[in-house]
Amino acid sequence: MQLGAIQRILGLLTALFSLTMAPPLGVSLLYDDGAARAFGAAMAILFATGLAMWLPVARVRRELRLRDGFLVVVLFWVVLGLSASIPFLVLERPELSPTDSLFEAVSGLTTTGATVLTHIDRLPESIRFYRQMLQWLGGMGIIVLAVAILPVLGIGGMQLYRAETPGPMKDTKLTPRITETAKALWYLYLGLTTACAVAYRAAGMTWFDAIGHAFSTIAIGGFSTHDASLGYFDSALVEGIAVVFMAVAGVNFSLHFVAIRRGRAAIYLRDAEFKAYAGLLLSLSVLTSGYLYYSGTFPDLLAALRYGIFQSVSFSTTTGFTTSGYSDWPRFLPSLLLFASFIGGCAGSTGGGLKVIRVVVLFKQSMGEILRLIHPSAHIAIKVGGAPLPGRVMDAVWGFFAAYVLSFVFLMLCLMTTGLDQVSAYSAVAACLNNLGPGLGAVASSYAGLNDAAKLVLGFAMLLGRLEVFTLLVILSPAFWRT
Repeated sequence: MQLGAIQRILGLLTALFSLTMAPPLGVSLLYDDGAARAFGAAMAILFATGLAMWLPVARVRRELRLRDGFLVVVLFWVVLGLSASIPFLVLERPELSPTDSLFEAVSGLTTTGATVLTHIDRLPESIRFYRQMLQWLGGMGIIVLAVAILPVLGIGGMQLYRAETPGPMKDTKLTPRITETAKALWYLYLGLTTACAVAYRAAGMTWFDAIGHAFSTIAIGGFSTHDASLGYFDSALVEGIAVVFMAVAGVNFSLHFVAIRRGRAAIYLRDAEFKAYAGLLLSLSVLTSGYLYYSGTFPDLLAALRYGIFQSVSFSTTTGFTTSGYSDWPRFLPSLLLFASFIGGCAGSTGGGLKVIRVVVLFKQSMGEILRLIHPSAHIAIKVGGAPLPGRVMDAVWGFFAAYVLSFVFLMLCLMTTGLDQVSAYSAVAACLNNLGPGLGAVASSYAGLNDAAKLVLGFAMLLGRLEVFTLLVILSPAFWRT
């Protein structure tokens, strides 16, 4: 274990993260909302802490191994959550406990969108901006951003990238060099964010709201600058823009990159995961809208389509935006939407959940096993996109699925021991593990009513989902420390 190199990287990353306090500090000075001192103090504390960690090992120059990369990613996400909670903790308005401050920070960075804050419209503008910015930073992964710039400081990044990037196929690179890959992803991410903000502004939002919601839309986060989320604007145009960009952000960014570089939209149609993803969004939207109209929840078909499509895309991509009281919708719809979040977005996107490609592989494998029962002597290859999958990939997908289910059950039982009812506990764990945000029952609108123990359990669930289970569980395994 290269402890000196790990400490050096953590120190540098902590010092770099202190710079993220500058934008909300500027917003605070612009609006004179009284929060400038808190962000200034947070910047100073983080920079000094990072410098103190870095100086003793500044001359250490060792290449990281994969095991070191996993440890750096997990440690930095823990340090990052603690660091991001400082402004919430220091501020007098809103007055948050250490647990609430940590919960809000981790929720933002993991793009979960679960919140303990109420009366968001009355909060200082800088705090509202800061929450949105945290989601934007966490959306693509601040580690990937660091990979793009750390080579300049003499630090190799491939191990960090493999530990951070979501999805079952982590060795695929868009460009020959990992630094260029990370930069390409960030340029694409920044371009989509800019386009989304301009579209929101053209639809009638202020620049403050447009930029804030663009941050959370492209990050598939779900935080809003208003208590009513996007329902605050009561605009079909705003909701339509959100639907488009949520759907785009839920697609594998590598696929976007290749399609743009080659200038061929047909590339999307040849991708098995994209076709399954588009089919899921379409099917869920039709089913939800049709039942809303059939049940008389909305007076006409257009209204049912408007709210049904928006909520279906929001939950399927694990964004978590809301425009109406979805938890009060009739019969099975709230549970159906929550189940859709388990599938989530595509691998390599900013979405949470199991990822579409894994669900496709699991389905094909299940169908293959049925065929083997009928034809025991047949050799049945599991193919995705016309290519047979290696056995190692199949094993990894089934292993991930098993770990995901077991983690979900364990966390739900832990949450129920804190006094939460079964429906609320189930939906809270699902919403946090899938990085969705809104749940059902006691957590349909806010997590403020939960006790500290429940919030800490859910904070762990957010990190587990954001790091795709194995990245965090491998650190907790005794075998990791023995080898």
